[in-house]
Amino acid sequence: MSRKKLRLVQLPVPPPAALAATGNVPLAAGCLGVAARVHGFGDRVDVEVVAPSITDGFGDTRLAELIAADEPDYLGLSLYLWNVDRSLHLAREVKRRSPRTKVLIGGPEVARDNGWLMQEAGFDIAVAGEGEEALADILDRELSGRDLAGLPGVAVRTAAGMTGFGPSRSAQFPLSDYQSPYLADLVPVESERSAYVEGARGCRSKCTFCFYPKAASGLRVLNPGQVEALVAGLGARGAKELSFLDPTFNHRPDFEPVLEALIRANPDRKMSFFAEVRPEGLSHTHAAMLKRAGFDKLEIGLQSVSAKTLKRVKRGGNPAMVAAAAKMMRAEGIDLLVDLIVGLPGDTAEDIERGVDYLEKHDLGDFAQVFALYVLPGTAMRDTAIEDGLVFEPEPPYRIIRTATMDEQAIHDSLRAAEERLGRRLDEKPRPHLVERGPKSIDVFQLDLDHVTAADRDAAAQPGAQHCALWFRGEDLFGRRAELLRAIEARQAVDPYATLDVVLMPSQPFPLDLLGLVQGRLDAARPSYATRNLKHRGEEHSQRVSVVLGQEVDVPLDWVQAVMSQAQVFREQSMQQASRDAGRLGDELPGARIVGNSIEGFAQLQAAADPECVAFADRALEAQWQRQVLGYGDAGN
Repeated sequence: MSRKKLRLVQLPVPPPAALAATGNVPLAAGCLGVAARVHGFGDRVDVEVVAPSITDGFGDTRLAELIAADEPDYLGLSLYLWNVDRSLHLAREVKRRSPRTKVLIGGPEVARDNGWLMQEAGFDIAVAGEGEEALADILDRELSGRDLAGLPGVAVRTAAGMTGFGPSRSAQFPLSDYQSPYLADLVPVESERSAYVEGARGCRSKCTFCFYPKAASGLRVLNPGQVEALVAGLGARGAKELSFLDPTFNHRPDFEPVLEALIRANPDRKMSFFAEVRPEGLSHTHAAMLKRAGFDKLEIGLQSVSAKTLKRVKRGGNPAMVAAAAKMMRAEGIDLLVDLIVGLPGDTAEDIERGVDYLEKHDLGDFAQVFALYVLPGTAMRDTAIEDGLVFEPEPPYRIIRTATMDEQAIHDSLRAAEERLGRRLDEKPRPHLVERGPKSIDVFQLDLDHVTAADRDAAAQPGAQHCALWFRGEDLFGRRAELLRAIEARQAVDPYATLDVVLMPSQPFPLDLLGLVQGRLDAARPSYATRNLKHRGEEHSQRVSVVLGQEVDVPLDWVQAVMSQAQVFREQSMQQASRDAGRLGDELPGARIVGNSIEGFAQLQAAADPECVAFADRALEAQWQRQVLGYGDAGN
């Protein structure tokens, strides 16, 4: 009997910049690969987890071609709200190239109440809930030619459409039954991205807005010795940052013994740790132990300052506990993320204002994450949304539109007011990709509209990277707008879910109507999480336009200012030139696109300039700016 091939894929969060870390770790895919081995399918099924370096780098077409090239028997996709649209497109493209491939989907997006997803095409089998045992059942029946109908937690596509899900599966297996995918060599340990540690599944909290209470019954944990062995093994493989996926790290009954185990596993603190905790029960002793273990950052949920709201969403607790726990952690030098949600049922605009007051009063403003509620599939809040008066987007990210106590404008105003009070933007601003094209680049395409050839057109329409820049140079960009718009359309067709920066580099001023034409074409992109995520701001995460002025281009200042009112504008210049005008960049003057690779003036620019108004042609300098100045790291960001 020939061996079957199962290829497992997890697509990343669209990052705010092309060179930023995605944090994409296909842990779920790796767990399924381990499960296939544990359940005895190792000699009948070849399991491959597609590496993050590929899923994070390749555009839609290149990825589909790679996955379908040898016509795998099965393709498994891990679906999250940030990748579900693109994953479904990938599934359809793979099946178009390899019709015999069966597509399995799982992950938090696959829930009985996600009608939007279940109406989509491209997949054959859907799995709700934990996947290790479900995959074993599916492979057992598939390999023996038996029907999948009725399997717990599984829905199957038939000629009449998708069946309903089988009865819910109550996962009770010990986590120790399955080796870590890192230690099983199914997921690579990479020092540039965080390694994920799953020390527990399930959650003792019952928050209605969270996926965990309904997704897993009870609390299952690795014991302290098992956690110690896992963390030590990751350290031996070169891990630098570890993120614990435990829904509430300090809710496990053996919290202190686990901290002692981590101290033993990380004696020199070469690894830094991140986790989410609840403030209840945390003590000064815990804070000191967390620091000794290697925790440099923790996330604490304030969520709301209204006791009624906290009770209503079954969160419990009180803000005073958050402030006390935060004070203890900061005294130990542990950084924080403190969450405040806008749009919880029962909260009003006044409650949000009191929440920001509370954060500022306790010196937590710098650590605050203030964001709108997402009404996620598979949560208790979905079940009661109508009676709670919640209206939300039906597609990812399922953002709240209005509640019984806050209309759409009140939600919008509360978020903007929080930004003004805290003195910073609360979500990441998408950054244009303005680096030079390298000899083998698949992320930068250029068209000189004064001298376009058929070969140029073909080159600009080739499959590319997950984030691309399409440059247009010329004397009369507006006069050649038809060529320009055709090229944009061609890129959108080949990689419809890739991030695309259109960069206009004129030699002469163009009518501002061109910006509207370009943006109109970009707005025609296929809707996705990335196109919806910043819609409330009137911004576009994945399809945007910017203008770059060459060093010798002389255009009227009033024209530049008019363009700056509609798009980001950069002028090419040296680091020294930009440093002299650092405080004026992006305000009185266009932003700076730094040419050359000299680092002289970098520190001065970092200290005085708006970091979003500085970009680099050199890839190494752009990557350094993103990490060092913008803070586009991995764990906890």
